[in-house]
Amino acid sequence: MARSGFCDSKPLLDLHKKADERRAPLRSWTNACGSVDRCQPVEVEESRTAPVRTEPERRWERRLSTQTAEGIIMGFHEDGRTCKAGSDGCMETPVLLYTHGLQGLNNLHALVPSLLRHEVQMALEKLDLIWDGTYAWDMFLYMMRSQIRNTFPNADLPRHFTDATRAVLVDWIIQVHELLQFHEETLYLAIHLLNRSLRQLKVTTANLQLLGMVCLFVASKKVESLLPEVSGLLSLMDHTYTKHQLLRMERKVLCVLNFDLSYCPPLYFLLLFASVARCSAAVEWMARYLLELSLLESQCVVFLPVQLAGAALCLARQVLQECPTAEGEAAWCLASSIHVGSEPTLLRIMHILASAAAKASSRETCASFIKFSSPETLQVSRHPGLNNAAGLLGGCS
Repeated sequence: MARSGFCDSKPLLDLHKKADERRAPLRSWTNACGSVDRCQPVEVEESRTAPVRTEPERRWERRLSTQTAEGIIMGFHEDGRTCKAGSDGCMETPVLLYTHGLQGLNNLHALVPSLLRHEVQMALEKLDLIWDGTYAWDMFLYMMRSQIRNTFPNADLPRHFTDATRAVLVDWIIQVHELLQFHEETLYLAIHLLNRSLRQLKVTTANLQLLGMVCLFVASKKVESLLPEVSGLLSLMDHTYTKHQLLRMERKVLCVLNFDLSYCPPLYFLLLFASVARCSAAVEWMARYLLELSLLESQCVVFLPVQLAGAALCLARQVLQECPTAEGEAAWCLASSIHVGSEPTLLRIMHILASAAAKASSRETCASFIKFSSPETLQVSRHPGLNNAAGLLGGCS
């Protein structure tokens, strides 16, 4: 049994154990060995381009909200058809996240198509997500459409796993990800692959740590330019598993997922929203912290990535309560016009994130809290506004 206590069922499920005792092997390895050696990735071939097709007619429509006189509902439709919530996977009726600061913007609905296209293009170029701005809007539409297949119909886990077990594993993955200094996209892809693998692959509790490491390793192959050595990954798991076991688990994961590693993480939508809305650094870091906390909550797997990003950013603005400006409010209204789902769905996500943030410092799984308490992240996890869960929930309702 590993000294980490992660490959045995009893230590893994024992949440009453002190956090320092459970994570001691990982921390001691960090202090002793430092970073892991890396190697170069492989190249991929480009496919032939498909024939050009005529795009359907797209339009924006503006309707008055039934709940507020100043609120507007703006949605993007194709062929004049409106998607409704249902079992077919369509997104819900869009809603504006923020309903103030609309005075003097009576013609906003006429400016949104060209203005939003320009802002999306500028944001994608600023985030280095595209090389040619000509295809910025097409890429954004693809991001919006492809996210539907990245959710799950329910948050149920296999019978022998619990939400607490999954939270412990995700917390450990966050620590390893931080140790290896991977990009944030790698973390979100790894957790997404883990969520899919837990539902499609038969794995025992003893191999749960191995599955988590393999998901992180596979994600790094897709995102990172430098990869860790397998021997270094085995050291992180206290040499509980062999190289043959790790590579065999990697083959199983790739086969059960049909080598489908495509995923648009909610982090992309969050950075896109924050750029369009001209959010401050403090708001952006707070939203990134809240979004990472959603990885620990198994019930968040049923929401769209764009919904998680919109709720995290909206909650971050409410927590920080920065002084609004006319330009900032207009930019926020424009960013909020993006199709993010119904208001009850957003409020539900905000309740989940507020509750998780209020108890993050006292939970056994506190890797994200420690990560975002550093000066580099503006110490957003220690903000006083996150301590009062009742106040946050009251502000969201």
